Amino acid sequence: MNDFGLKWQKFVDVVVNKGGYRDILEGLGNTIKIAVIGLIIGILIGTVIAAVKVMPKYKRLPRVLDRIFSIYVGFFRGTPMVVQLLIGYFVIFPLMGVGISSVDCCIIIFGLNSAAYVSEIMRSGIQSVDIGQMEAGRALGLSYGRTMLSVVIPQAVKNILPTLGNEFITLIKETSVINFIGATDLCTAFKKIGTNSYEFMVPYIVMAVCYIVMVYLISLIIKLVERRLKKSDRRN
Repeated sequence: MNDFGLKWQKFVDVVVNKGGYRDILEGLGNTIKIAVIGLIIGILIGTVIAAVKVMPKYKRLPRVLDRIFSIYVGFFRGTPMVVQLLIGYFVIFPLMGVGISSVDCCIIIFGLNSAAYVSEIMRSGIQSVDIGQMEAGRALGLSYGRTMLSVVIPQAVKNILPTLGNEFITLIKETSVINFIGATDLCTAFKKIGTNSYEFMVPYIVMAVCYIVMVYLISLIIKLVERRLKKSDRRN
């Protein structure tokens, strides 16, 4: 048996016989959970921020909110994810007196981070929609908020769907840093397997393949959704 065969045998032994698969399943579950819920939070908050950004600034409240959101976006886009996780887990939540698990902290921070990027994505999507759509909605007696929610944003989402898919892929890959606050992700699981087998080549190769497969599946799903939306548009 060659050298790689021995390394593979050690990897299989740790994964199958010593329970390493449990760490992989836990890490995979946390990776997907953090990325999915984080993206949902990001879309919800990011859409609100984008709506405020494109809102006419005739009144004082929109101007104040715009400045607050600008600071928010600047912070989360200007600092590394690791720094945000460390500040959230070891500074902000303890100061608030909130007991929170490392995984829940990751979900919140990833969501807030994603919102900063989604807000810019959504803003460009909203601005890509013909202004006549907003004018038509207002002419029908709909409020600004109702027109934005029912007419403009659905069209904007269609335009930015590929970019939102890229944001989801980014979140999947960025979960590899959550071990800094003690959470287990896919990367942490394979590091643990490498430590237990005293051999890191095979675990890291398999880890890379896992990420590639996840990214491929996400990209495939996004393409299928895009194709379905294009078909529905042609029918309409």
